[in-house]
Amino acid sequence: LLYSLQKGSALITQLSAQTQQKMSRGSSAGFDHHITIFSPEGRLYQVEYAFKAINQGGMTSIGVKGVDCAVVVTQKKVPDRLLDPSSVSHMFSITKKIGCVMTGMIADSRAQVLRARHEAAEFEYKYGYEITIDMLCKRIADISQVYTQNANMRPLGCSMILISIDEDRGPQVYKTDPAGYYCGYKATSAGVKQTEANNYLEKKIRKKPQWNYIQTIDVAIIALQTVLLADFKPSEIEVGVVTQENPVFRLLSEDEIDERLTAIAERD
Repeated sequence: LLYSLQKGSALITQLSAQTQQKMSRGSSAGFDHHITIFSPEGRLYQVEYAFKAINQGGMTSIGVKGVDCAVVVTQKKVPDRLLDPSSVSHMFSITKKIGCVMTGMIADSRAQVLRARHEAAEFEYKYGYEITIDMLCKRIADISQVYTQNANMRPLGCSMILISIDEDRGPQVYKTDPAGYYCGYKATSAGVKQTEANNYLEKKIRKKPQWNYIQTIDVAIIALQTVLLADFKPSEIEVGVVTQENPVFRLLSEDEIDERLTAIAERD
């Protein structure tokens, strides 16, 4: 009888320890194993983890819309001295006039860019004219949303900020995320310092500024420097632009970036 009591007591202690362990994991226990299962609070933990994956690379990207242009700025980190820096980039052109900056896991980013190019090419083949930035962003967001409801797929751990000059509406900045949400922005950011960057940009936008090409580039670079508390070298950032004069998406050269960084430093 004594042996049975001791065995029962040990079993209760073991079960109690397991329960505490589950409780310590929080309410996600068991509900983060499958992407298609909601937790009792109505959350999809795998999708939330995809948002956290965006911050893994330690990158921050910013997109800003001016009167006659749109600009994206991001950090450029070369993780290994043996790498060729010219082959490391988070900026991509999707069509001639639509460009993007990807933040998050670079392999997932390239896969999403490839899909975006495919969708843009298919749209032009089908309808006879280039896809607009809002339609492309919507299509990518729709595909991302499907990844959140199929068990044989996983969400991509990356966020896409698109810029373009729309023939009817002028400069445009759009962003889409792993959950399948997309929207147009006056200015936006993605990555580790997203909250701080958005707060900074909100203060700047509140005055309803009319930024020209140079001012828009400067605002984007200063925003990135402010939130990261760093002064950049020309090789440490990438700047992508589209303007109404030249709507083709292009990256600024290191000399052009150096010119802006010098002007910003002299102004300060």
